[in-house]
Amino acid sequence: MLVLKFGGTSVGKPERMRKIANLVTETPGKKVVVLSALSGTTNALVTIGDFLLKGDLDAAEKEITVLEKHYQAFVSELYTSENFKAIGQEIVSRFFIFIRLLAAGHPDSYRDDDKSYRELLAQGELISTELFYQHLLERKINTRLLPALHFMSIDENEEPELEKIAQRLKPLLKSLEHVDIIITQGYICRNHKNEIDNLKRGGSDYTASLLGAAIGAEEIQIWTDIDGMHNNDPRIVQKTYPISELTFDEASELAYFGAKILHPSTIVPAQKYNVPVRLKNTMDENAPGTLISNKETKSVFKAVAAKDGITAINIKSSRMLMAYGFLRRVFEIFEQYKTPIDMISTSEVAVSLTIDQAANLDKIVDELRTFSHVEIDPNQTIVSIVGHRIGNQKGVLDKIFSCLAEVPVRMVSVGGSYNNISILVDTQYKEQVLVQLNAGVFNLA
Repeated sequence: MLVLKFGGTSVGKPERMRKIANLVTETPGKKVVVLSALSGTTNALVTIGDFLLKGDLDAAEKEITVLEKHYQAFVSELYTSENFKAIGQEIVSRFFIFIRLLAAGHPDSYRDDDKSYRELLAQGELISTELFYQHLLERKINTRLLPALHFMSIDENEEPELEKIAQRLKPLLKSLEHVDIIITQGYICRNHKNEIDNLKRGGSDYTASLLGAAIGAEEIQIWTDIDGMHNNDPRIVQKTYPISELTFDEASELAYFGAKILHPSTIVPAQKYNVPVRLKNTMDENAPGTLISNKETKSVFKAVAAKDGITAINIKSSRMLMAYGFLRRVFEIFEQYKTPIDMISTSEVAVSLTIDQAANLDKIVDELRTFSHVEIDPNQTIVSIVGHRIGNQKGVLDKIFSCLAEVPVRMVSVGGSYNNISILVDTQYKEQVLVQLNAGVFNLA
C-alpha cells in the first residue's frame, strides 16, 4: 500500500484537484490519499479566528463570506454533472453553517489553545477531503472517506501516539480491503481529551509519515509544487538542481534547517519504521523527484539550507573558568522556558548559543544575568551544508570557508553531526552566502 499526500497548492484549484485524481487513479495498487486544505484556507480561518478573538464579528463575517464564495465557485467548476454540483454546494453550505455557529460563540472561546479555535482550523481539511471524495465518486472510482479523527491522536505533550494510531487503523483498513483509494485528512487529530486538535503547520506531511509508519507502507509520497528537494534555495539562487537521493539523516538536517519542501517532523516515523519517502511534483509528475531512504550515497556535498529568525545569545562569566555545573545551570533555564537550542559554542569563560523561539527571551535573559553577562544578537541565520559524512572529510572546511572569505561568520558547528556543518551569519549576508556556496561548493556560478 502507498501513502500519497497532496498539499494545499496541489488541490488549490479545480483543475489541480482533477489532476491529482488522475495521478491517484493511474498509480497502481491500493492507496491512502492524505489531503491538506485548499491553499489559502487555513490562513483565512486563522484570520477569522483572530477577528473573533478581538470581538470584531463584522470583520469575521466578511472573511467567512469571501471564503464561502471561493468554495462555491470552486464547486461549480470542479464537478461536471448538475447532480454532483448540487452535492458540492450542499457540502459547502453545511460547512459554512458550522463555521458561523462557531463564530457565534463568545470571543473568549478563540484562544489558541481552545477547543472552538481548533475546531475552526480543522474545517479546511474536512471540506477539501469531502469535495475530493465526491469528485472521485462522480468519476465512478472505488473509494471511501476515512476521517483522520477516527484514528489520529496526540498525547498530553502533543506527541503523536503512533502505536495507538496503528491499533485503530488495523480494523478500519481491514473493513476497507475491497477499496482501491482511501481518502483522509492531513493536519487534524484528536488530543488526549478527545477534542479536535492539530499537528501544527505542515502537519499534513507528518500525517502521511505517521500513516505510512503505522501501516508499514511500501512508500510515502509527498506531492508538492516543486520537483524534489534542491541542492539550494531556488527562490534565492538561480542555478539549482533536484537531489535524486538522500538518507533519512540528511533529509532531517535539511528540513530542520530550512528546506521548506518538507516538514521537519516528517522523517522521524518513516525512519523509525524504514519506510521510504519520495518527494514528487504535481506540476510535473514525470520528474523523478527525491527519494529519502536508509541507502547511503557517497556524494560529499548534498545540499545547503538556511534557517532565518535566529537569535544568538553570548553568555560570559569568570565563574565558568574551570567550574563544573555552569552549563547545567544555563541549560536548565532554557528547559524551564521550553526553548530549544540549535547551535552551541564554548570557550573558557563564555558560551554562545542560538534559539529560534524568542517568545520567552526576556525572561531567559533576566535569569542568565543573575550570574553572567549576556549579549544578544537578533536577526541571525543558520546556514547548513549537508552531505555524506561531511564532518569527517578532508578539505571540506577549507572549501566552505574559501567561498566565504568576505563574510563575517558568527559561529561554526562541526562534529555534532556526521552529515552537517552549520555556520551562523547575520541575516543580511544570507543571500550572499547561499550564492557563493552554490558557486564554490557545487560549481554552479
